[in-house]
Amino acid sequence: MTGQILMVDDEPDAQDLIQQNFRREIRKGVYSFGFAGSGESALDAISHSKEEVMLVLSDINMPGMSGIELLQELRARWPELPVMMITAYVDAATEAKVRELGAEQFLTKPVDFVELKERLSQFVGDTT
Repeated sequence: MTGQILMVDDEPDAQDLIQQNFRREIRKGVYSFGFAGSGESALDAISHSKEEVMLVLSDINMPGMSGIELLQELRARWPELPVMMITAYVDAATEAKVRELGAEQFLTKPVDFVELKERLSQFVGDTT
């Protein structure tokens, strides 16, 4: 892998869940994760990261800058950066909006980590 996946979520346990469910892949170097607790800190992390961010995995409902606002900003600054959106509040209008704005994937919470691994493999290649 040549870059990192940036997870953006204001929930404190999101980082722990990713680290637990991807522990083998992280240890093998298949995935590298960075974490940001807000849209603003995600933009800062991408701008100042020593490792290239190859994909953003963002919650939609966050205080301050929402995931949708973050997606708009990401598209303006880094139009080729793949973005996957996650939400606990599923509705057709929100899904249509994030797809219209250019999100490559849309996932629901609670996250099915088997499905997430399958979807991530589309961006980073073979994970075995």
